[in-house]
Amino acid sequence: MTMDICPLEGVGAEISGVDLVRGLSDAEFATVRAAFAQHGVIFFRDQFITESQHIAFARRWAPININRFFAAHPDHPEIALVSKERDQRDNIGGGWHTDHSYDHIPAMGSILVARELPESGGNTLFASMYAAYDALSEGFQRMLRSLNAVHSARHIFGEAASTHYQQSDARGARIGNSAAAEHLQDPVHPVVIHHPLSGKKALYVNPAFTTRFAGWTEEESRPLLMQIYAHCMKPEFVHEFVWRPGSIAFWDNRATWHFARNDYHGQRREMHRITVEGEALCAAH
Repeated sequence: MTMDICPLEGVGAEISGVDLVRGLSDAEFATVRAAFAQHGVIFFRDQFITESQHIAFARRWAPININRFFAAHPDHPEIALVSKERDQRDNIGGGWHTDHSYDHIPAMGSILVARELPESGGNTLFASMYAAYDALSEGFQRMLRSLNAVHSARHIFGEAASTHYQQSDARGARIGNSAAAEHLQDPVHPVVIHHPLSGKKALYVNPAFTTRFAGWTEEESRPLLMQIYAHCMKPEFVHEFVWRPGSIAFWDNRATWHFARNDYHGQRREMHRITVEGEALCAAH
């Protein structure tokens, strides 16, 4: 097969001409890795991999991060279950966010495999933080490069998580060990990072886990954060991925946001997610 990498509008690329069941050669893997770095999220179709093959593919990228807050697969603890049952109203990931920015060393990315899909709905939106940064004026870029931001998981996953997040955003609140969130030390990350794989500059704040700018109060931070978020949500930076059986998405948490649509009430959706470890983030200059 001949590999084809098709860039998508907004963000991402769809890769065809590979067989993840068979596995990737070293040359194929290098090409896929370069596409991941460049585009921020890559998609595969018609890849009916087993749980063991999912794990093997993930381990080729980096060590696996065992999720602290999501239910684990009963036979494969490396796999987090991202599910919504027919009688549930809330979903996981139902708001713009990037995973694991609340860690001092954020995860590289997550590999999500479709296992059971609703007849309609359940798409996932992705937004490019490369493109969002590039579209800013030079002066605004320079100002943001001078800032750091505080990130936290306690208001989402902790003991005092609000009803708003549990019911409206439902980004995993109360799914797992809330005590683990209470013991996390809120990290400080650059607002603009030098991406460790691509070398590009990317915005690194997000509506779910960024609480304020370092040295600023939450009240002082809110107007500028809201301005940044509104900019990042512009349609020209976004791609909406339509899931089909055999679909796989692998997104870079350092270069993208994502948002799982919650528009399939009364239907069941089950996805298997593996998150792989990243590295410390450096500020862009």
